[in-house]
Amino acid sequence: MYSYRHWCALVLAWICAGAQGQILIGQTVGLTGAVAATVKEARAGAMLYIDSVNAKGGVRGEKIELVTLDDKFDPQRAVENARILIEEKNVLALFLNRGTPHTEAIMPLLAKYDVALIAPSTGAMLLHKPVSRQIFNVRSSYQREARKAIAHLSTVGVTRIAVVHADDSFGQDGLTGTLDGLSVAQLKPVAVLKINRDKPDYASVVPTLIKSEAQTVVWIGSGTAVTDGIKALRAAGSSAQVVTFSNNASAGFVKLLGDNSRGVIITQVLPSEHAYSYAFIKEANELARSHDNLELSPAVLEGFVSAKVLVEALRRASPKPTREKIIAALNGMHRFDLGGLEVSYSPNNHTGLDFADLSIVGADGKFKR
Repeated sequence: MYSYRHWCALVLAWICAGAQGQILIGQTVGLTGAVAATVKEARAGAMLYIDSVNAKGGVRGEKIELVTLDDKFDPQRAVENARILIEEKNVLALFLNRGTPHTEAIMPLLAKYDVALIAPSTGAMLLHKPVSRQIFNVRSSYQREARKAIAHLSTVGVTRIAVVHADDSFGQDGLTGTLDGLSVAQLKPVAVLKINRDKPDYASVVPTLIKSEAQTVVWIGSGTAVTDGIKALRAAGSSAQVVTFSNNASAGFVKLLGDNSRGVIITQVLPSEHAYSYAFIKEANELARSHDNLELSPAVLEGFVSAKVLVEALRRASPKPTREKIIAALNGMHRFDLGGLEVSYSPNNHTGLDFADLSIVGADGKFKR
């Protein structure tokens, strides 16, 4: 017969056993709102890899749980979500959030609690320079993408380029890169138009674009703010080619565009999902086939490689990873092979990958390289 004290000890052991073996990682992201389509694909890509690691026992016997809160693509809500994740959920790190102003807004919390943010899904230069102790980028910068796009356009003889950019830190960052690219190509924009991020006024923007006789419009915005703008441009009779950045590189974005997607150029921060010579793409394809036939897209791949960096950091910080140990592990990650691409960090460099490419949406709605 067990004594009362013994029964209490057994119950306590059972409770502790249930509490152990779980690594909590936090994510605040717009599961609803303007960028929901791309966000869901990126998260699915991350879970594709995390689930495969958990199925093999996790990291040294501890399984990874990604705690995701919906910020509706609202910077203020992102801050509150980050606070809840850090203070109340006690996550070890934040991961794969979305949005430049959103990331900028949560940086004070990261610094206050010395919590790493791994793989923010934004290429803002403010996350690269100056180096933030807590932020570890995986994707390349928007300015790198912009310069790549402008170099291509100038090479094929496009000289009349207009720019539409959101009125936030992301839009300004993308504009800076675009203007730098134009300067290198010895070109000047035929129009530069700022547009409200949340309530774009296409009625004022589109006529100006048509009047400018732009051959190409570089549209720096997110999700529906861009798809609705392209639809308005086409409805007004313009055939100008549109270029947008990798934050819109998802199957969901193309679906929202519908028949207007054909010919849209979207910059990319990873190789094509069909480039099987890269081991990580072959790995992702194999896992996707056994994961409800998930269709790979650039956004899915970004989530996938970001999760590989996260898991490697947790492995190096184990056993018993802490917030401080994760930052130390990342700073010591030199030439980590993602499967054909290498990522390196040091205390003085948190840039991650330096890869930029271009894709164009074909008649079948697929990304072509």
